[in-house]
Amino acid sequence: MAKIILTGDRPTGRLHLGHYVGSLRRRVELQNSGEFDKIFIMIADAQALTDNADNPEKVRQNVIEVALDYLSAGLDPTKSTLFIQSQIPELCELAFYYMNLVTVQRLQRNPTVKAEIQLRGFSENAAEGDTTQRQGIPVGFFTYPISQASDITAFRATTVPAGEDQEPMIEQTREIVHKFNSTYGPTLVEPEILLPDNAACMRLPGTDGKTKMSKSLGNCIYLSDTADEVKKKVMGMYTDPDHLRVEDPGKVEGNTVFTYLDAFCRPEHFEKYLPEYPSLDELKAHYRRGGLGDVKVKRLLIAVLNEVLDPIRERRRYYETRIAEVYAMLEAGSRQAREAAAATLNDVRNAMKINYFDDKELIAAQTQAFAEKDE
Repeated sequence: MAKIILTGDRPTGRLHLGHYVGSLRRRVELQNSGEFDKIFIMIADAQALTDNADNPEKVRQNVIEVALDYLSAGLDPTKSTLFIQSQIPELCELAFYYMNLVTVQRLQRNPTVKAEIQLRGFSENAAEGDTTQRQGIPVGFFTYPISQASDITAFRATTVPAGEDQEPMIEQTREIVHKFNSTYGPTLVEPEILLPDNAACMRLPGTDGKTKMSKSLGNCIYLSDTADEVKKKVMGMYTDPDHLRVEDPGKVEGNTVFTYLDAFCRPEHFEKYLPEYPSLDELKAHYRRGGLGDVKVKRLLIAVLNEVLDPIRERRRYYETRIAEVYAMLEAGSRQAREAAAATLNDVRNAMKINYFDDKELIAAQTQAFAEKDE
């Protein structure tokens, strides 16, 4: 069986470090490894519209932002197929068929859906005039896991690189595949999730110490942020609230600055930026026993992050002067993606026996049956 990757992002804003360590950095590594036969990377604009239906211009403008982030991070359209979800109508048809395989109760139990509904402020019981909550849950948003299953199975993906918060979604895709194959015969491929291999990257917290970096919470460091913006955000980061003086012992666990160092720092960074410490473990030990200030640790993190982001910024500047070329890349990738999705949809239609015009045996058998009836 061919080894295929499918992954992507919603274009609701620029991509941030949470996206980078959670999936994007790994995508680039996998793309360059030669381990996979095909890699599909999707800009999920149709899914973004499920909770941005009143602001399509926001989604429209952010498609190019996400594309620029992809290219600047190192994704190569000659090695990976970059495409726009809405340009693949076969995905909608697959999702429609999959809806018959999932109950409302099962969708309601999906913890990722529950969390996203809460995060976006949807409520079935919002009082009239209450501007703190969004009235009602759009059906499209509620059925997000089914749409995601359509995306994954359309390209016969065997692997989906994603953060741990996406595990319930991948599990629901597997359930849909199993139900379809049990009902109609072996047709679809069950995917596996590929989690980050660094525990700190599983769910990078926001700069405010919240459990997740999120555009909607305004606690992000973006891949396109300038060096000065990164410095400002890191200097304002949440640390240990009880570490009031340099001499005070500090906590590393739950300290956002150290979580980021776990995600990004490498041994060579100490020789380069903080040679008095041989390793991150030694830096943590000093912080725990007291005598190490937050500012010094933050300055190390600023240097490390800007080293990571400098080449990304440079590539972004290059592509920002070639926007027409970027759209041409996306158009070519969308054509390739549509061919792959159409082949899967054809197999699905055949399995479901709704391929009426292609089934010559059906036509011949029914022709003969009605002829014999008339005799």
